[in-house]
Amino acid sequence: MITKADKNVVRKKRHARVRSNVVGTAVRPRLNVYRSNKHIYAQLINDDNQETVASASTVDKDLSLDNTGNVEAAQKVGELVAKRGKDNGYKVIVFDRGGYLYHGRVKALADAAREAGLEF
Repeated sequence: MITKADKNVVRKKRHARVRSNVVGTAVRPRLNVYRSNKHIYAQLINDDNQETVASASTVDKDLSLDNTGNVEAAQKVGELVAKRGKDNGYKVIVFDRGGYLYHGRVKALADAAREAGLEF
């Protein structure tokens, strides 16, 4: 039987493997996604300068959500991070799914960011 801890170890190995190829730059930052059971977090990261240029999450005060761990909340976070990224002058990005499967909340966040104007 696979436990949650084992799944997280496998996810972290997958994430490290992906991160060896996915790098954010000043022109094209990396959209990083972290997902917990209750919340979802997204950041636009410039790896050259090691700085976060925009971020959004379900714990932001700008979002008024009834439930923070569902697909609808992930869509709103995707829209918010895209808006903040575009306000800072970023339109083209690289997507880093954080080792998670491209399904459910991660897919909803990515699709909402695309619809809000980010290209990846």
